[in-house]
Amino acid sequence: QVQLVESGGGSVQGGGSLRLSCAASGSIFRFNTMDWYRQAPDNQRELVAAMTSDGNTNYADSVKGRFFISRDNNTVYLHMTSLKPEDTAVYSCNGEYYLDMFGTTWNGWGQGAQVTVSS
Repeated sequence: QVQLVESGGGSVQGGGSLRLSCAASGSIFRFNTMDWYRQAPDNQRELVAAMTSDGNTNYADSVKGRFFISRDNNTVYLHMTSLKPEDTAVYSCNGEYYLDMFGTTWNGWGQGAQVTVSS
């Protein structure tokens, strides 16, 4: 019904920036929410940024002031600045979309993108 495709991961030196994209396609009626998670080896998955349909955003304390989430139509971006080696992880988007005017929702994940920050 809906697909989320991530892009934009890669390797960067500490202090650098990257932008991740999560593009939604399919039977989308309206955007509801988008969360960005990350998981480093041997660590639990961590919610780093979230956006709601009214534009409200929230960030984990570990990324506040460095990461920013934005949306342009059916693509949600995670702008990552002042990257640190501890930001190294697989980043995954989790989105929820309305499929129709009756409130039917779809929730799913992108495929994940590796972000590696070197010191």
